[in-house]
Amino acid sequence: MRNIVLICSAGMSTSMLVKRMQDCADEQGYEATIGAYSVSEVSKVGKTADIILLGPQVRFQLASVKKQFPDKIVDTIAMQDYGRMDGAKVLGTAKELLGDI
Repeated sequence: MRNIVLICSAGMSTSMLVKRMQDCADEQGYEATIGAYSVSEVSKVGKTADIILLGPQVRFQLASVKKQFPDKIVDTIAMQDYGRMDGAKVLGTAKELLGDI
């Protein structure tokens, strides 16, 4: 079971993306828990994450989050994938970064 954490400004703008990602994961039989959180929660929720993906609006926090979690995979969500709310694409990126493809 993978724990995929998405980080955005308030934790609300990514909820639709999380739903789409979870639907894709369920269809693929990929066991994952996917959640959206605000950047202020990253220090707490990042501890149990397998991967932390930052939304485009908080990508400037990438270096800071990587420094907090040097043993975790931390990356940004591509702006076009986020803008399209392309759950399949973002899930695919997460799986690739995790080495699950």
